[in-house]
Amino acid sequence: MAEIQIKNIAKSFGAFQALNDINLTIADQEFMVLLGASGCGKSTLLRIIAGLEVASSGEVWIGGKRIDHLSPKDRGIAMVFQNYAVFPHLTVFENIGFGLRMKKLPNDEVTRRVERVAGLMHIEMLLKRYSGELSGGQRQRVAVARALAMEPDVILMDEPLSNLDALLRMEMRAELKGVLAESKTTAIYVTHDQVEAMSMADRISVMHQGDIVQAASPIEVYRDPAAKFVASFIGNPPMNFLPAKPAGPSKWQVAGQTFDGPNTDKAVLQFAIRPEDMQPAEQGLVATAKIVEPLGAHLLVTCQIGDALFRVILDSDAVVKPGQSLTLAPQPDRVRWFDPDTTLAVA
Repeated sequence: MAEIQIKNIAKSFGAFQALNDINLTIADQEFMVLLGASGCGKSTLLRIIAGLEVASSGEVWIGGKRIDHLSPKDRGIAMVFQNYAVFPHLTVFENIGFGLRMKKLPNDEVTRRVERVAGLMHIEMLLKRYSGELSGGQRQRVAVARALAMEPDVILMDEPLSNLDALLRMEMRAELKGVLAESKTTAIYVTHDQVEAMSMADRISVMHQGDIVQAASPIEVYRDPAAKFVASFIGNPPMNFLPAKPAGPSKWQVAGQTFDGPNTDKAVLQFAIRPEDMQPAEQGLVATAKIVEPLGAHLLVTCQIGDALFRVILDSDAVVKPGQSLTLAPQPDRVRWFDPDTTLAVA
């Protein structure tokens, strides 16, 4: 069992507080993604788990054992970095088996493990090559295979696909998720790429300014963001926001239209809806099309509603021109509401 418990982890660098009292439990064999913009603390948290950084306070437990006082080599962890760190003077076989040799495992055990993980990563035909003969994607596969060969309780990955081109990144996402599921290893994956997070994770921990704002499944993070930051960070394009004022019990006026909403005594809320959840209708929000972007399967239309820009995704066969007036209605079950003071979701 390799359940990970992060208890009250905080980290400061002088006057700068990088992490604020982080608490998170990652289940055995779960694929957890730490997602956030640069500087949010995700890599710092990963390095603390790995033992490459010392927390200012708090504890890290793996498999029911506290490990934050142990050296990195004694934590049962393997790590894959953004930089492949493949040794140029060694063959692929020797690169994958390097850590096993350092542990002085018998030759037959080294061979067994190297061949097994090379097969998982589809690089078994490259074992006799040197790194200079490999593509970037092949080198990344070698780096992942080297980590898996150690048969770690936990594998940590810090933006391992960011140096690859878009098509190869997409292929590696699917491959990596399948390999980790087969190896039954608990994984923590750091990225700023929401597509990677949404496509690979069992759960996503969205981080912002040293805090975990929401930890949930990809679909929950997308459909039910716990805070405005999550709603504006997840999705391309992100959620639209419009101010809403009370119009009666559980009624809210948004750009001249009345919608059902939360029963609260707040003087103002923010109405939020994703661009794909708006459709042309006879009654709804009146918008003026500003920019029309054909994107193959759909149109992305940037509109203006009052003083706010508002994006909507329409079918590719829709006929919309800049300056045209549109009436747009939201899917009622897809509307979300946020408190502008706390920025948190309002039920």
